[in-house]
Amino acid sequence: MNFNNLILTILIAIPALGAVIVSIPGIVKGNAIRVFTLGVAIVDFVVGLPLIFLFDSRAQTAGVNQSWQFEANTPWIKAFGINYHVGIDGVGLLLVQLTTLLSIIAVLAGWSSIQTRLREYHVVLLLLQVGTLGVFTSLDLFLFYIYFELVLIPMALLIGIWGSQNRVYAAVKFFLYTLVGSVLMLVAIIALYIASAGANGGVATTDLPTLTRIMQGVVSGQNGGLGGALGTTFQNLIFLGFAGAFAIKVPLWPLHTWLPDAHVQAPTAGSVILAGTLLKLGGYGFLRFAIPLAPIGAATFQGLMIALSLIAIIYGALVSLVQPDLKKLVAYSSVSHMGFVVLGLFTFTQQGIDGAVLQMVSHGLLTGGLFFCVGVVYERLHTRDIAAMGGMAYRMPIYAAMFGVLMLGSLGLPGISGFLGEFLVFLGAFNYAPFVAAIASIVIIIAPFYLMWMFQRAVFSKPKASSEGFPDLRLHEAMGIITLVVLAIGMGVYPLPLFQSIAQPDANLMLASQQAATALVNSHEQIPVLGWLMQVVGR
Repeated sequence: MNFNNLILTILIAIPALGAVIVSIPGIVKGNAIRVFTLGVAIVDFVVGLPLIFLFDSRAQTAGVNQSWQFEANTPWIKAFGINYHVGIDGVGLLLVQLTTLLSIIAVLAGWSSIQTRLREYHVVLLLLQVGTLGVFTSLDLFLFYIYFELVLIPMALLIGIWGSQNRVYAAVKFFLYTLVGSVLMLVAIIALYIASAGANGGVATTDLPTLTRIMQGVVSGQNGGLGGALGTTFQNLIFLGFAGAFAIKVPLWPLHTWLPDAHVQAPTAGSVILAGTLLKLGGYGFLRFAIPLAPIGAATFQGLMIALSLIAIIYGALVSLVQPDLKKLVAYSSVSHMGFVVLGLFTFTQQGIDGAVLQMVSHGLLTGGLFFCVGVVYERLHTRDIAAMGGMAYRMPIYAAMFGVLMLGSLGLPGISGFLGEFLVFLGAFNYAPFVAAIASIVIIIAPFYLMWMFQRAVFSKPKASSEGFPDLRLHEAMGIITLVVLAIGMGVYPLPLFQSIAQPDANLMLASQQAATALVNSHEQIPVLGWLMQVVGR
């Protein structure tokens, strides 16, 4: 087994080993814990950088026999046909890089604000990195489920121990919401495992590529066709099981109510990780698991998913418009932005899916940066009330400039990463149904109101006496925020490498979903009224 086969395992092992070392009293002490944890995150980022140069976008193959790179596949629990199977495609490559980068940013975000239980705090950060990297690299459903659940506990601890006044309430709410979704997904995984034996020579499996070939074979008439054991009803239930978990994680309206509480109560590092990587577990889950493993189910509920995403886009923007709390405003804007991810995926178009993936990466950079900026001003002012701020352009000009770039990127200004994903999602939505794109475009009017109005009050209004003598960005703050700003601009100006990375995986998803939609229509089986109505009105 060469370096290419081991690199993903090494990436996961580095923060895991770091968490073990930090957790043992006497090895790393006091403020050295911060430095050591930052070092671990930087080493993991550096180890992951060769993935960019070793990844061959031209080697990605089409169809259900999609190739995986940096793949390792070793028997693990032989009695149940479970393997340790990891690998990535172009989408996974981007999300792995985003995770290792934001792990560094998260350590910097809590550098001066966290003063209690330093050891436990940094162990939790490293465990979050382990779980997130595991989710983005797992090619076995059992392994994926373990990593998916691993993220839940440290995030709840991060909110519940180091959060604000109502932290326990927010942590319990986050835990219960996510746990319910995980149970639904576990039932779907078990059902897939049992049913796979009949189409896999009597051998049940949790292997993702194998299950994808089996479930997409239904579309082409194999394995009993639409009326067989793995037919429409089965796929509908499987899709609902996975979609329940991922819709909560995105979060999609009306399952979003845990997010504002979690963001507001979480420490700055928790908000950076939550917005930057954890919400992506939902979008990635739809892209990698829910749609490929149940394409007929995805086609059946396509109209419903698009309707819910449209509600999330408009609702998140409208609620952001009336928020007096800066952190809650950014939190509700995440509901709107992640709604674009779901909308793009369920248009079943190349532009829409490309836009959804790029929106996930862009949202991680921009919203992670915005939460960092909120943490900077909260640490100085000890309030998140926008009305209590003012004059930051005069007190903290470098901070104000960086905050402004991130705000404009979130607004969708061309030349910054936020424009790219949303524009492609609009194109995909228009190709699906022009009236869907028209509804989604309402947010173009609302977003400038809540973002620019907030910025005017917090940054350009008359300076408050309470902000007299505020220092501008400290070194660790500048390192984190400026890095995100530079990457957001770079992605907005030169996105070609990202397109090359994701083009083939997105095309495979588009093909599978479109074939399923066609097969469903040709089978004359019941299509939900909402989906039918969208097809009639839109086309």
